[in-house]
Parts: sequence; structure tokens; C-alpha cells
Amino acid sequence: MKLRDVQRLELPPSADMHVHLRQGAMMELVVPQIRRGGVDTVFVMPNLQPPITTVAQALEYKALLQAIEPRVTYLMSLFLHPSVTPSVIAEAAAAGIVGVKLYPQDMYANTHAFPPSPESTGVTTNSENGVSSFDDFAATFAAMEAHGLVLNLHGEAHGDVPAAAGSLEEAFLPTLADLHARFPRLRIVLEHCSTAGALDAVRACGPEVAATITAHHLYLTGDDSKVDPLAFCKPIPKRASDRDALLRAVVSGDPKFFFGSDSAPHPLASKRAAPPAPPPAGVFTQPVATQLVVLAVEEAAARGVVDDADADAVRARLEGFLSRHGRAFYRLPPPPPPQEAIRLERRSETVPASVGTAGALEVGVSRAGAPVFSLSWVPR
Repeated sequence: MKLRDVQRLELPPSADMHVHLRQGAMMELVVPQIRRGGVDTVFVMPNLQPPITTVAQALEYKALLQAIEPRVTYLMSLFLHPSVTPSVIAEAAAAGIVGVKLYPQDMYANTHAFPPSPESTGVTTNSENGVSSFDDFAATFAAMEAHGLVLNLHGEAHGDVPAAAGSLEEAFLPTLADLHARFPRLRIVLEHCSTAGALDAVRACGPEVAATITAHHLYLTGDDSKVDPLAFCKPIPKRASDRDALLRAVVSGDPKFFFGSDSAPHPLASKRAAPPAPPPAGVFTQPVATQLVVLAVEEAAARGVVDDADADAVRARLEGFLSRHGRAFYRLPPPPPPQEAIRLERRSETVPASVGTAGALEVGVSRAGAPVFSLSWVPR
């Protein structure tokens, strides 16, 4: 039986290894959406205002998240900054913080504007305090290697990108190879891969290097991002051939690749802002994160990009991508037998247009109106 013909699937809860949960009212709105998307474990990005650069900040933020939704496991990270010294790394490891996020410093314009505009700068939200020289952090990387923390890379180059490189992500790939060569025991995650070249670069590294793949890069291309503010994100989606390479990686069974939604909420009003002001970069998928991955794989099978003839085999590989590979890479302790599973059923459900709080705050959801599995939590 083909996956496209299956009416009901049961999977273990997804682990989303790249989420933006924000602060204040946005945090209050977004955190309850995690389980709606079939997720019980999240790796939380530290690019708040101000960025999370101390262990105390990370633990305080974790407590806020747990107070909103205690049924989710929050894996915390620090924002790489000169103040994140080897001693801070040792403290972070002792406190259970699992990663450090590296953002390139905001040093380019034009490349990602919507539409192209000199006003659009920055690799991602709140990255103005990012890294401009990797050499400055050699001691920190060595400490992370020694203490077992993961280096999470926003893998885009800063500055002018040579035309031969093709994209900011592809221009960054030599840096990934260099970091891996210099710190071979340092676990590295290349976040939100958007090109076939990035997948190949990760495959070429040792088992200490892995990558996350979002839901939205499995169905968007750069053409979509040019016309739809809700599809505008960084890294920008690329060519259809890159999208299809990502889809094949998802169902390959390769443990180097696992789910990280990079779900990034912004107020709908700011997303709809008229040019010349570009919308903020970010695609919001949290309420339907697992469902959108399954939908993208089904659509890929219909196009002949992936083979779904053996639904059981595809389900097992989706389970690896969505749930098992990320947990294994982060060396999470073996969980007790799961008390819950997620059940996906075809019930004519569609992606909601938005989520909001009584008109005070509204966030647009990617792929509004698309048909998706209904998701429920069931005891096991």
C-alpha cells in the first residue's frame, strides 16, 4: 500500500530540534501550539532580546516555557558571544544546556529582501550580535568539544558572496568543513539546510556532523518566497531541485538528517506590511509541524520524487527523521516506554489561516487551507 492511500498513521511524538518560541505575549501564544503539531521535545533558539548568553538566562527562560506547557521537554541553548567563555561552557554543561547557537554577524544586504531592497539586512531575527570571526572562539569550541555541547550553525556566509558560490549557504560550506577538521570531536548541526550542496557537505563529514531540515523547505521554492510574505524566510528556499533533494534525504533513513522546523512566528500585521518595507523573515508551522512534513512527502511521491510504494517502510523512515535521529544525535537519555503516541487520521482537516489571542495578536500559518492529517494524542 502507498503512503498516499493510508488513512491512519501512528507515530511516536516528534522531536523538533529548532524552534523559535519568542518572549512575552508571543511566547504565551506559540508554546501551546507545540503539541498541536505532534511534538513533545524542542530545541529552543536563544536569539531573544537580549540574546541568551548566560546559564542563568537560559534556565529562567526554560522555567517560563515549562510554566506554559509542562508536557514538553525543552532543550536549551546559548547564543555564541564573546562572553560565552570556556568557563561558561563548563557551567552550561553542568546545568544541562545542550547547545550553543552560532549566528553570522549581520554584514550583508539585498540578498534576501522581499522584494529586493537595500533596507533588508541580517541573516535572521535578532542576529545583530552574531559572530564575525570564528578564530576568536577556538577556545570555546574546544571547551564544547570537551564537555559534549553541540555547536548549532546558522550556515550562511556574511559579506559579499561570490557568484560561483551560488548562495549564502553554499558559500558557508567550506567553513563547516574547516570547523569539522579543526574540532573533529565537536558535534555540529548545520541548521535548516536549503540546498542539495549542503546535504552533500554534511554527508562528507564524519558522524559528529548532522543537519536539520525544516517542513517549509520541503514544499517552498525561492519563487514562492518572492510573492508570499508568509513564505519569506532565511535561508531563502532555493530551486525545485534543492527541495526535492531535501525530500529524498528525509525518507533516506540517514541518521545525519533530522527534523528542525525553524518555525518562526511574527505578527501577521508585520508580515503583511506593504513594500518597500520587507516583512520579517520566518515561516510559522508549529501548529501543523508534523502534518506538513507528511504532506510534503506525499506530494513528493505523487510527483515521482520519492517512492512511497511501501507505506510501512516510508513510515519507519519518517519516524526516524521526525523522532529518533535527533534524539540520538543529542544523546538524550533513553526515554521510558512512551505513554503517548500521535495518531494521524484523514478527516478533511485543513491548515488554519492563523492562530491568535482574541484579536490582540495573530500569527499566520504556512500553507493555510492545505489538506492535512488530523492529529491527536493517544495513550500507548
